[in-house]
Amino acid sequence: MSAGPGEFNFASGAAADTSTAGSPRRSASLAQSAFVLHSYDWSESSLIVELFSRDAGRVVAAAKGAKRPTSQLRAVLMPFQMVLVQFARSRGEGAEVRTLRSAEWGGGDVVALRGSGWLSGFYLNELLLRLLARDDPHPRLFDGYAATLQGLGDNELRSEAALRAFELLLLRETGVLPEFSRTTLTQLPVSAAGRYALRVDQGLVAATPGEASLAGAACLELARALDEWAAQGAAAAALQALHSVCARELPALKGMLRGQLHYHLGGALLRTRQVVVETQRLLEGAPPSP
Repeated sequence: MSAGPGEFNFASGAAADTSTAGSPRRSASLAQSAFVLHSYDWSESSLIVELFSRDAGRVVAAAKGAKRPTSQLRAVLMPFQMVLVQFARSRGEGAEVRTLRSAEWGGGDVVALRGSGWLSGFYLNELLLRLLARDDPHPRLFDGYAATLQGLGDNELRSEAALRAFELLLLRETGVLPEFSRTTLTQLPVSAAGRYALRVDQGLVAATPGEASLAGAACLELARALDEWAAQGAAAAALQALHSVCARELPALKGMLRGQLHYHLGGALLRTRQVVVETQRLLEGAPPSP
């Protein structure tokens, strides 16, 4: 987000792609639900805002005059709060940056993230910025993101499970998550009694002794929850089932999904993760890394 009191800035880590695959028609639009993922200065009075819209996907927009004290946009374009946005008519189909015509509070529960929950929210935003192409709608993922924000709070287990579940949804939605009901290379059905590992170069495979792994029964539960989530339009029950499995399998899932994300990010380091590491070092009394 744009640097300010109490704000974390990962501007230089934001995605720089200019993909317009699947671009929707560029015209004056009806109001659509969106979340602010990131913003940075465009001029003395305006901002460039990265939005995650339910109807249009990740959108880049110019918020003219948003930095002025009298601007209505100033108080609305905040992270983790749903907003209703409208875009002005674009000058051409190839335009990469839209003009934000209006934005207002989108209703619903107010998300008040603090401490680790606040940083976890920015972690979600950074994942979306780096892994989603522009103008590629993902309405189920949008609903999953909104629900995940509600799960980030003071309960560490609940927050960790919500993060792992969202990582699974993001990898599934972008088409890079292997199936959990069968092994990737051999296409053999997963046995509930077996142990399985998720490797970046081989997908889901039978685990070797001593390797971090998931129980076959857990893999089948994950597969069922993910399929139900997709088939039922991000149903809350399916998401809750996914959270339950993630809560039981946190240690193994965390390492496996971290490897998957690192691979699909091209090895790039996440700035939010670096902040967490540095914060932990400071709290433990160790000097921060340069």
